[in-house]
Amino acid sequence: MDRNTVIAFALAAAVFIGWEVFVAGPQREAYEAARRAVAEEQQKAAEAAAASGQEGFAPAIAASGVNGFAPAGIAADQFVTVEEALADAPGRVDIDTPELIGSINLAGARIDDLRLKKYRETIDPESPMIRFLSPAASDHGHYVEQGWVAAGEAGEGALWSAPEGARLTPSSPVTLTRQAGSLIFERTISVDEKFMFEVADKVRNTGDEAQSVVPWALVIQRNIPEDFRDFLILHEGPIAVVDAAKFERKYKKARTAIVERAGQEGWVGITNKYWLAAAIPPQGESFMADLRNVGTQEAPIFRASYAMDARNVPAGGEIALTSHLFGGAKEVSVLQDYESALDKGGLGVRDFDKAVDWGNFFILTRPIFYTLDFFGKLTGNFGVAILLLTLVIKALLFPLANKAYESMSKMKKLQPQIKALQERHTDDKMKLQQEMMALYQKEKLNPLAGCVPILIQMPIFYALYKTLFVTIELRHEPFFAWIRDLSAPDPTTIFNLFGLLPFDPTQLPAIGAFLGIGVLPLLMGVAMWFQTKLNPPASDPTQQMIFNLMPIMFTFLFAGFAAGLVLYWFWNTALSILQQWFIMRKNGVDVDWGERLPFMKPKAPAPGE
Repeated sequence: MDRNTVIAFALAAAVFIGWEVFVAGPQREAYEAARRAVAEEQQKAAEAAAASGQEGFAPAIAASGVNGFAPAGIAADQFVTVEEALADAPGRVDIDTPELIGSINLAGARIDDLRLKKYRETIDPESPMIRFLSPAASDHGHYVEQGWVAAGEAGEGALWSAPEGARLTPSSPVTLTRQAGSLIFERTISVDEKFMFEVADKVRNTGDEAQSVVPWALVIQRNIPEDFRDFLILHEGPIAVVDAAKFERKYKKARTAIVERAGQEGWVGITNKYWLAAAIPPQGESFMADLRNVGTQEAPIFRASYAMDARNVPAGGEIALTSHLFGGAKEVSVLQDYESALDKGGLGVRDFDKAVDWGNFFILTRPIFYTLDFFGKLTGNFGVAILLLTLVIKALLFPLANKAYESMSKMKKLQPQIKALQERHTDDKMKLQQEMMALYQKEKLNPLAGCVPILIQMPIFYALYKTLFVTIELRHEPFFAWIRDLSAPDPTTIFNLFGLLPFDPTQLPAIGAFLGIGVLPLLMGVAMWFQTKLNPPASDPTQQMIFNLMPIMFTFLFAGFAAGLVLYWFWNTALSILQQWFIMRKNGVDVDWGERLPFMKPKAPAPGE
């Protein structure tokens, strides 16, 4: 790796910092200012409505008593296992679909028991299914619930009844009922082939007076999930989309942060790396989204909820409301299908694919994902898809790279003249620089042109890293042989002779993460070392030492990266070597590998031969 490469990495870092300081930072500040302004306007409107006796938006769910706590009698430090919590429910309705298996708790009609049939905890197909939702009484309770505030009771945890032997499948909806005073609630729950539940409610007033009811829904996450690792590039925690604006708070920040926003389109939920639980109000109707911690700092209960306008149920009358609940994997195509308008077979859920954390570089991450997904479906192998994606990127960048490599080839031709200048001005660095710049101008050569390919590659590299990290489509996807999961690091390591020795060095504290140097990182390091040998030696010994160490440093650094990312960098480097070699030969620069690689040098003749 030559000086231009080091400069390119420095420039790439400057680009990222500049983006943060001059673009992303001001955007966040403007967004926060707008959010505060909207909140102030909403507060003023609420105060004016209260003063005038008008109800306006429904009160915040917290004020209505719908707090999302565990059932009465369970203290914060007294949890039971998931199995015990499931058995303790007053009744359950089984759920069985091609994607999901679980049950509905008749206490609150909560969906608090879901496992994902297609997704396993490890790459072993016999490993347990991912448990996505779990009862409130368990240590990490995670569930979705929908209800009505009516007649002085919030409705949370209210007991519903179901027909004997009821079972929810895509072809058999389930109807639940309950009564609160003169109000009779009838709920029909249906589920599709994927992860969406439709909840069709009817509220009938059998009394002599009109009743006011407020519809609400919430998603609860009790405590921070066990597998939460607080990745810098990933959002996990409460999230809401309201009228195209996305609001999100990571778990740690969500302990104290509160988000309230009114709108007519959107959804609320709690998202993890690959999974999403969301409550979706009827699109086009007013609702108030609310994200907050309703527990304590030590024992948080994260809640994403919405409340709609109060509805009037006349005496002897009936009202109806249909909304949706989502619980499952964040498969991009599925989210976008739900996002499609009703006339296209979707639900018209506003910006539902924003549940996937595409990041600030979504202009790159989305196209990269779509290209990978296309090639993955075409070839049936996402490893091959990464190789094809690399070819596409190289083709798109070929004109720039071609120009850069031609510039580097010209630099090589000038090496004898540059070396002569260095020998002539060994004690006058200023004069040496002036002479070299004059030489570059004479030859119409830009010494920094070689930085361009690497500088452009850095955002692409980051976008691919982000895509491999956040999209479930690449989770547990194999390549070939020992690479059984492209989203995880190469499982082999040279420090146990690739599995011959019975210990795992990656489990060592502090240094383990840097010891997982498998076959793929080694191949990448070798390719980078070959690429450095195409470049002329640096005049400064310290610089030359740094250049020689860069492939080794990158091998250790990339050892902990996803295998798919290392595969991309290795294949990109290999293609760059071929491209650079071809252009050098085209420009008359002789590439003598025997001269550049010590192990290929001919053996010196013995004395007397």
